[in-house]
Amino acid sequence: MGAADQRSANRSAGGSAGAAAAAISPELESRLRGLVREIPDFPRGGVAFKDITPLIADRDALADAVGALAQHARELRADLVVAAEARGFLLGPALALELGAGFALARKPGKLPYSTISAAYELEYGSAQLELHSDAVPPGARVLVHDDLLATGGTALALCELVERLGAEVVGCGFLIELAFLAGREKLAPRDVHALLRYEA
Repeated sequence: MGAADQRSANRSAGGSAGAAAAAISPELESRLRGLVREIPDFPRGGVAFKDITPLIADRDALADAVGALAQHARELRADLVVAAEARGFLLGPALALELGAGFALARKPGKLPYSTISAAYELEYGSAQLELHSDAVPPGARVLVHDDLLATGGTALALCELVERLGAEVVGCGFLIELAFLAGREKLAPRDVHALLRYEA
């Protein structure tokens, strides 16, 4: 089946964008959580860094994580997945393939070769800027914004703003991990937000 046929099939299988996602099984959640390593005081004191490298090194866990993200995202009927460097590139292209969608990348200033648009944003421990090719997202496209982790929501909000400035629709935001105590979900409201693993503290 070609990408266009797969995309059509995915849309036929999906429901409305506002439909609630089916929760992952407790067994899968426990297995994925067990592969997320916490590194204290990185990249600075007081930050408990969620290291997903053990998870993506496990081929079964990697496949299951991408599949679970796609299960929810199919309901959104996305034409394109947009993610930011660097860790958004880890699962973003695999998720796009699973959905039969295209993939567009946002990068730090000066990294993209063609004309760009840019957005500045705040991180939980600093500030940054993202650029997207000016033709990366067609007007009217249905776009899923993806990243590995939702913290304060600054990166994802910048991606949403870039997509919407190009005349496309953000139909949802999907994450592997959400640090719920940092309230990033509220910053992205009223957009659909979904995360496989939520950490409350």
